[in-house]
Amino acid sequence: MYSEFLNEYIISWFITTGIELIIIIVVAKLVSVGLHNTIEKIVRKAVPSHDFIDSASEKKREDTLIRVFSGTMKILLYGVTFMLVLSALGVTIGPVLAGAGVAGVAFGFGAQYLVRDLISGFFIILENQFRVGDAVEVAGITGIVENVTLRVTTVRNLDGILHFVPNGEMKVVANKSKDFSRVNLVVGVSYGADIDKVIDVVNSIGEEIAHDEVWGQKILKAPQFLRVDNLGESSVDVRIVGETKPLEQWSVAGELRKRIKQRFDKEGIEIPFPQRVVTLKQ
Repeated sequence: MYSEFLNEYIISWFITTGIELIIIIVVAKLVSVGLHNTIEKIVRKAVPSHDFIDSASEKKREDTLIRVFSGTMKILLYGVTFMLVLSALGVTIGPVLAGAGVAGVAFGFGAQYLVRDLISGFFIILENQFRVGDAVEVAGITGIVENVTLRVTTVRNLDGILHFVPNGEMKVVANKSKDFSRVNLVVGVSYGADIDKVIDVVNSIGEEIAHDEVWGQKILKAPQFLRVDNLGESSVDVRIVGETKPLEQWSVAGELRKRIKQRFDKEGIEIPFPQRVVTLKQ
């Protein structure tokens, strides 16, 4: 008898309330997907391509805006969906909304940091300070930006550690891949080396790597001798600079070091290392 009553109750609940809940959830999911696709199409068309050096920079900007707008709309959509679910379950949402308003006022007094984060996030996105995929240094953390929202930015460093940085904590942001990157290399040579020959060899290596079939695609301006940077204890330091596409400066610098070492060995240019003479008293 009890089992029959329970079965009838479950069937009745499913027909009246259960189906309504399923419809609400399915519609919410479809709306979420539709909003994301619509936002993506609008952003792809709205961002002017002439503001960027290449298509990769444009795509970074677009991806960042899509994530922010989609995330904001999803929060609003989930809030509405939650209220509809409560209503379907028979909960009167009027008192819930009134209570939420009172709680919101109380919460607002302690939400200064949250407001600060949101405002900072808004200006980060508005001013295009950095985008998803950029290499940045923020709040003492260096890594690649994986996500940006109005409240927090996630940065993954070289060790694979994912850092969550509140936007309000970013006093100074160093973007290492905005528009272009730069190779900035210092190489020491011995005091006996012919500086003019060193300059010619360095410039020759820079032109060689810039016209390389593979490496040339990463370089915007060939690495060249800039100046004699320092007269050290055991070496004359020569500074070499060049421009690369975003995020390519480290790989290009590594290849440049390798070629400099190989060519210096061939040309008889010594790269010195610190030495110390020790005299033993008899």
